Amino acid sequence: MKWDRSIAIGIANAACTICGGLGIVLDRSEEERACECVFRAAFRSCYQGFVECLALAERTASVSWEPCSGPKGGRTFSRKREEYVVDFLNVTEQNLDPEDYRLFRYHFLLGADCNACCEKLHMDPNKYFYSLYRIESQLGCALAEIEPYPLYPLREYFGGVAHKTAKPERVFQFGRRRPVRLSA
Repeated sequence: MKWDRSIAIGIANAACTICGGLGIVLDRSEEERACECVFRAAFRSCYQGFVECLALAERTASVSWEPCSGPKGGRTFSRKREEYVVDFLNVTEQNLDPEDYRLFRYHFLLGADCNACCEKLHMDPNKYFYSLYRIESQLGCALAEIEPYPLYPLREYFGGVAHKTAKPERVFQFGRRRPVRLSA
């Protein structure tokens, strides 16, 4: 995903001290890039979608009929919720080192709070929260920029966008319309 101002400002944290709520910062080579708060917001959106897919686990057997691209178009069957859960877990496991993945698993997947995670992983609370922010930022970037099908934004993942160009076989041309006079 190409981050520009119109996309980043919509999900940026208004109280961010780094970007000032704009979502875009300049890096060392004076090029614009998305702020860490934008990546954290992208991760939280994807994580919320993951939680909703798990909450609807009883209904995941439903199959959706999605349009697919190609010269003839057509449709294909898919289980979007199950695919999203698997994609989310695969991206997280591939982009985190083992120590960060343990923290991710305890906090996000198992739902442990700060005290339980700090006790189990032998870390102090400051390092715990710093690590959570770093994990959220790292995964938000990975989830939004994975190619060819990113998991963020969710509407595009679940929307089933078909990229088929329509070519009309026949174009109708209607006669010229007479101008309509408006009475004052």
